[in-house]
Amino acid sequence: MTVQHAPQPTAAARRGVWEVIKDYMMTTDHKKIGLLYIATSIVAFAVAGLMAVAIRLQLALPDQSLLVGNTYNEILTAHAAIMIFFFLIPIGLFGFGNFFLPLQLGVRDVALPRVNTFAVWLFIFSLVLILTGLWNGGLPGVGWTFYYPLSVDGNQSGVSVFMVAVILNGIGSLLGSANFAATIVNMRAPGMSLWKMPIFCWSIFATSLLQLVSLGGLTAAALVTYLEIKLGLSMFNPGIGGTPILFTQFFWFYSHPAVYVMLLPYLGIAAEVASTMARKPLFGYRVMVYSLLGIVIVSLLVWVHHIFAVGLPEAWQIAFAVATLIVAVPTGVKIFNLIGTLWGGRIIMKTPTYWLVGFIFNFLIGGITGVSLGMIPFDYQVTNSYYVVAHFHNVMMFGTAFLAMAGLYYWWPKMTGRFLDEKLGTWHFWLFMVGSWLTFLPQYILGLLGMPRRYYTYPAGNFAWTELNFISTLGALTLLAGGIVWVWNMYKTHQRPATASPNPWGGFTLEWTAASPPAAYNFAHEFPTTFPTERPLYDWEKSGERLIPVDPKTIHLPQDTIWPFMTAVSLLLMGYGLSFGWFTNYSPTAGLRAFSEAGLNFQIATVILYASIPFFLYSLFKWAGTREYAVPVEHHHLTKYDNGFMGMSWFILSEISLFGVLIAGYVYLRIIGAAEPPALRPNIWLAALNTLILVSSSFVIHKAEQDHHHGRYTWFRLGLFITLILGAVFMLFQVYEFALFGFESDWRQNLWQSCFFIIVGLHGLHILIGGTGIALPYYQALTGKMDKYNHGSLTAASLYWHLVDVVWLLILAIFYAW
Repeated sequence: MTVQHAPQPTAAARRGVWEVIKDYMMTTDHKKIGLLYIATSIVAFAVAGLMAVAIRLQLALPDQSLLVGNTYNEILTAHAAIMIFFFLIPIGLFGFGNFFLPLQLGVRDVALPRVNTFAVWLFIFSLVLILTGLWNGGLPGVGWTFYYPLSVDGNQSGVSVFMVAVILNGIGSLLGSANFAATIVNMRAPGMSLWKMPIFCWSIFATSLLQLVSLGGLTAAALVTYLEIKLGLSMFNPGIGGTPILFTQFFWFYSHPAVYVMLLPYLGIAAEVASTMARKPLFGYRVMVYSLLGIVIVSLLVWVHHIFAVGLPEAWQIAFAVATLIVAVPTGVKIFNLIGTLWGGRIIMKTPTYWLVGFIFNFLIGGITGVSLGMIPFDYQVTNSYYVVAHFHNVMMFGTAFLAMAGLYYWWPKMTGRFLDEKLGTWHFWLFMVGSWLTFLPQYILGLLGMPRRYYTYPAGNFAWTELNFISTLGALTLLAGGIVWVWNMYKTHQRPATASPNPWGGFTLEWTAASPPAAYNFAHEFPTTFPTERPLYDWEKSGERLIPVDPKTIHLPQDTIWPFMTAVSLLLMGYGLSFGWFTNYSPTAGLRAFSEAGLNFQIATVILYASIPFFLYSLFKWAGTREYAVPVEHHHLTKYDNGFMGMSWFILSEISLFGVLIAGYVYLRIIGAAEPPALRPNIWLAALNTLILVSSSFVIHKAEQDHHHGRYTWFRLGLFITLILGAVFMLFQVYEFALFGFESDWRQNLWQSCFFIIVGLHGLHILIGGTGIALPYYQALTGKMDKYNHGSLTAASLYWHLVDVVWLLILAIFYAW
């Protein structure tokens, strides 16, 4: 073969446990970060799976007492939340995405390696944060949808920590998505155009876009719920004119696209497995890309089909029913792409292929039942029944989860240098296949027979309920047996020496030129700059192209640092304090009295909260004060923008989404007459003065950027300092206005005032974040960390500050002038 592959790495000396832990705490290596996501996701899958088995044991027969009342609700909520937010979403997008996206793009890391480290630990710590509810009153029992007003019921525990954990996990997810988008746009191998990327890269790009645009809905729902629990601020409380259904609109604006966040990366995996195992190019590559992007667009327009039964206008229902049918078209096209790729190929029937074929069959059934739920009259009948449970698990469990397994079996030799055992893999597949149908097919029938979801028991005597539930429980136990075989397979494989070659499956994409497992620098070679198709190894072999060897000693990688990890630790502590501490009254006197009268757990959590703030700032500034590279490095960019600017540009999409969702909710409440402004509201003259201050600061920081670009470093530092002063003056005026307006009336009794404090207060938080962001390059400049080669975090901070200013102009219009 003309294309030369990487040599096998020599065996490394075995390291101690603490050395390994310290390495993963400090690493900026995208592969290790991908392994952290994958390992955490597998642990979450195991925990959530055991909870599912407990649920099925409770429902195996009528009137069981294993899980009763709110204990059942807590297990049900934790099962769904952990399975969705900590397995299905992260293992595909961030686990496989982190490990293989840079490898397939032919680069050495993602655009922002240290942000990547921060994001993975934020993900891990958000799971830890949820579990802290176990010794602080219990897990939430409100369902993973945490519908209003159940989520603010005083009898419920654990909701606050659930909301905070969702927000922290969301921040990590958005940072990871922006990082991927920046990597794809700015860092592909020279000569690789977007239309020559592997389809898996396209699937990660499409999923990242979908996350950035839609996640604002979930964040808004969680934020407003948290603020009502802690401060009484609400947009949903009907007692003051709010609309509870607005919560479901916020929630499902993200949580239906989340179904495709749980699908699109796996469709990319399916395409890679199908092409390699069938020894054929992907059937309809461009059509498949257009289908991915089409799913992104249309999936943002179907969220209402989850709430047909709440009594929305017929025009809304019909429009979203049509959109539901339309989104099935690009999804169906993807299935035909996979079948067309396999058709006529010389198929290698190994374990990854079994999982792929199982997915195609199972997902087809799940997709058809999803279309049935888009039919409004039928949806009315089954919307709160086990039919919906069966459909969702049909799509997710033995749809996308099958492709997660396909990806593990397909890329395990590349990640570890070892093959998973084929015989055990076959047992694993058939136990999951049979177990899935045994578990969920009876649930379709139970739904049609009228069995409601989320009930912890049922009476004896209903036609076939007992028999079907018992069969479903046998299926869950079969799945448990499959999970045990899977874990044993991974353990047994780990005991073997690494023997896999660089390209054990005969793949066609760039990751198969790296060693198995890849070295820290990924590739000890450069690639040809011609990419005729998305299968470069096949093309280069035909044309006689060769890989160009590179001395690994000349390769410079980002240096490891502990500070992103420590910053994530500080946010874990801050989240703990916000969840279980912090006074629930805006009056300082009442707050201090409440603190003194509260229990010890509350007092400890509050102390942890306020101690975490200086810890966070210290860790963040230490992070900013550590150069990314130990030596000057020439960065590879495909555009004229640096990676910091590119990453922030994509991240700003999510901020626009968050403010857009909240402002749209407020405008709706205002238009229907529910959020009428009070007679006394904040003076527009003070807001106009504040606007002048904030807009001036944007011009100042822009001038500072120009001064840095032209080498006028004294003026540059002065510009950053003046920007910080103007931001501080703005905040002082804002605090004065908040205090004055807060004492004049009670926001618990006025919807407009509640909306004002939520949205304007959130903007104030962004001012603090933006000000901290500007303080970082100012600190870098003062400590000599910035020069004409190293721009630090300047461009990202400047861009974010401009966003904050633009949002303020919109807030001025809708709250002060309207």
